[in-house]
Amino acid sequence: MIIPINNDLRPKVNQLIADEWAGPIVVTKGVAHDTSTADGFVSIDNGVLTGYILYTIQNHQCEILALQSLVENHGIGSNLIKSVINIAKSSSCTRVWLITTNDNVHAIRYYQKFGFELTGVYINALDESRKQKPSIPQFGNEGIPLKHEFEFSYSL
Repeated sequence: MIIPINNDLRPKVNQLIADEWAGPIVVTKGVAHDTSTADGFVSIDNGVLTGYILYTIQNHQCEILALQSLVENHGIGSNLIKSVINIAKSSSCTRVWLITTNDNVHAIRYYQKFGFELTGVYINALDESRKQKPSIPQFGNEGIPLKHEFEFSYSL
């Protein structure tokens, strides 16, 4: 079941953001976002949190700030994205977009399969991001150096 994030689940999501993303701040394209108050949805299965998505809407565009499925290959991420797409459409957005890093090959594959298009590559963008968030590590998944941002867009 996908529901809007509420006050009861916000602390759990905030803790997951802190653990997984060194949050609550995430930096995309040089802009710092505080995820602790961002709008979002959660996936609940038998009372257990199984995933979350956080987003922001500005200038008729919806940016996904964070997405995490705690149970893989059960459609949780896809259902969370679909919920954001519905909100974006009802808010007259022209696209849903997100940033992921060059080391996140799982996400790069996933977003393309979902229907997102690669619309930007920002070379060495994480050098700038580290100025705002020094906790961004030098190496990411599988020991890949964290250097670049990839922008994916889903047109509405």
